[in-house]
Amino acid sequence: MNFRTLDLNLLRVFDTVMAEGSLTRAAQSLAMTQPAVSHAIKRLHDAVGESLFERTAHGMRPTARAQALWPQVRGALGGLQRALAPAAFDPQSDAVNLRLAMADATAAWLLPPLVKAIERQRALANLRVLPLTTRDPRGLLEHGECDLAVGYFPEAVAHIDAQGADANLHHLRLSQTRYVCVMRRDHPLAAPGALTLDAYCAAPHLLVSFSGRPHGFVDQALAGLGRQRRIMLTVNQFFTAGLVVTQSDLLTVLPQTFVPSTGFQDQLVTCELPFAIGQVHIEMLWHLRRDADPAHRWLRQLIQRGDADVQAKPLQAS
Repeated sequence: MNFRTLDLNLLRVFDTVMAEGSLTRAAQSLAMTQPAVSHAIKRLHDAVGESLFERTAHGMRPTARAQALWPQVRGALGGLQRALAPAAFDPQSDAVNLRLAMADATAAWLLPPLVKAIERQRALANLRVLPLTTRDPRGLLEHGECDLAVGYFPEAVAHIDAQGADANLHHLRLSQTRYVCVMRRDHPLAAPGALTLDAYCAAPHLLVSFSGRPHGFVDQALAGLGRQRRIMLTVNQFFTAGLVVTQSDLLTVLPQTFVPSTGFQDQLVTCELPFAIGQVHIEMLWHLRRDADPAHRWLRQLIQRGDADVQAKPLQAS
């Protein structure tokens, strides 16, 4: 490729197509016709000397070359934009709508202090919380269905870390907690020493599963011990879990600091699990295309630095 003769506008089109994941949406964002966007991509194909997109039944799919090239293009364009026209964001005068994906327990922990912080700043930010139906929100972020995801996403975080500098997603750990067994206060297994591994496996269980799958991290840990449990009920909300457990003999397993989010903390008791299981890391995930967005950075910093008093009650194992 002869860089000296390259039309740099083609890189801007390429960046927008990658960010939007669609020629149609890219054309709308660039105020161009779709044929013009297609022609620009073809010219870039010719300049690079290899294909950057492949047609599939679901639209245009970036090739490995495009995936490798995009972070470099995005970084260069972002640097030029900041140098030539530094973006300013005033939360008190610039209205912004942001979509966050999280489970009900995460929302109950994060949103009250976050809303207070937004009110203190008199910011014109409007937040829309989307229901989380998966432990892996990468698809939501990559397809632009949400701007930020907060929760426990071990598979997604591992994949992002494995990609290193080539990753299209970023993540930041906010805090951590641990799993505990939760039951009603007068449950027979709430007595000291009663919750043995045998007793745990023999009891009926309630599973909180965002995706609806009838197994979770606890079942993986039990399988490693050659054990299993009976899951009588699977729900997708922590509030529902708390309500059912207070009125039954079911046991459930929740992140320790999410127990108050059930709304029934006074009627519940937590016990140590009779087997080892990893900690729960609460992460904030976002897409590369939103990384330099001033409003998005403002929200991330508001959450991260504890300006919203998010860190007033850190998620720590006691």
